Amino acid sequence: MATTTLSKIETIREDFPELKRQFHGKPVVFLDSGASSLKPLPVIRALTDFYSYHYANVHRGIYQLSEEATDLYEGARTRTAKFIGAPSERGLIFTRGTTESLNLLAYSLGDTLGPGDEVVGTIMEHHSNQVPWQLLGKRRRTVLKHVGVTDEGVLEMGDYDKLVTDRTKIVTVTHVSNVLGTINPIKEISKIAHDHGAVCIVDGAQSTPHMPVDVKALGCDFFAFSGHKMCGPTGIGGLWGREELLEKMEPFLGGGDMIREVHLQESQWNELPYKFEAGTPNIAGAIGLGAAVDYLNHVGMEWVARHDEELIAYGMKRLHEQKGVRLLGPTDPKKHAGMLSFWLDYAHPHDIAQLMDSEAVCVRAGHHCAMPVNERFGVPATTRASVYLYNTEADLDAMVRAIDKVRRLFVR
Repeated sequence: MATTTLSKIETIREDFPELKRQFHGKPVVFLDSGASSLKPLPVIRALTDFYSYHYANVHRGIYQLSEEATDLYEGARTRTAKFIGAPSERGLIFTRGTTESLNLLAYSLGDTLGPGDEVVGTIMEHHSNQVPWQLLGKRRRTVLKHVGVTDEGVLEMGDYDKLVTDRTKIVTVTHVSNVLGTINPIKEISKIAHDHGAVCIVDGAQSTPHMPVDVKALGCDFFAFSGHKMCGPTGIGGLWGREELLEKMEPFLGGGDMIREVHLQESQWNELPYKFEAGTPNIAGAIGLGAAVDYLNHVGMEWVARHDEELIAYGMKRLHEQKGVRLLGPTDPKKHAGMLSFWLDYAHPHDIAQLMDSEAVCVRAGHHCAMPVNERFGVPATTRASVYLYNTEADLDAMVRAIDKVRRLFVR
């Protein structure tokens, strides 16, 4: 890596206190950002500052503290909407994260579907983009179809021609697979959906932290993401949707703030986005998400994407040097974002992760809430190393040294 790049990474790493910790006498190597990223000091300070000096409920109060809290909350919405290229903040709903966003759509949008209407997903989806549509099928008797995945880990694009029909109402797809790291062609998939009169839903949980996102350019109708994977707090995320579609949908939850008028037998809903934000929201979470957006903008998402690609290329090279390693996903780093999932011939992923922990290397082991794609590749689980803006080639070297330790223990 260039000296300027190394200098920038060193500066970034200073913002993440957890990277200063040690386990077993070794500095922590955090390679599990695909599950949840570490938090930088500006985000931590934003949360502390809000709870210390500006805390009050939002929207309802006419006193100074409530107005300050409301300004911080709505300011975070405006900046987050801009971060994903949304045309306005009215279409950005704060949710608990990608899972709640997709469930919201499965209910509020899904309940406009009837028996025989189709939802087309893919084999590589996270469970949060599988299970809600299965539940919709039980509730509304809809049909769920799945696009396949090639041996290289990319979508069988020809399947869309076979599966998307005039009965298809929803096409839903992950932007980046949380197991394979595959970057999917959302613009092309959106066009296929629209050509058949369907809407396109995108799970952006793994793309939003790692690359510039522009929902207008992607051409999708809905885009879901989580704050905790992009340097923000847990329990906060967003759902962007086209306003004309959101206006037609019924609310997901009922209660305070999502109403304009309530009478004994009927109610009138609030305007967007509040129509979908019932009850007291996660105010601090939204403010923390806004701080995370500011932090990522300061670092530069183009830089994050380039850094990601360099680390993935280096990690692929190091893993391919190891005997008995099967790496899942595209072989081209330009088509492969964020994570390296692999299978070792001689050890189960759970054993690998536990032994890596003894070297202070933090990786994820399991099916990663995506059991169908694991089944597609004939593995019960994988070891997943996921990189982010604070990782270095040295982190991946530490992982490889830990793999060597696993081999020495398991191979006789």
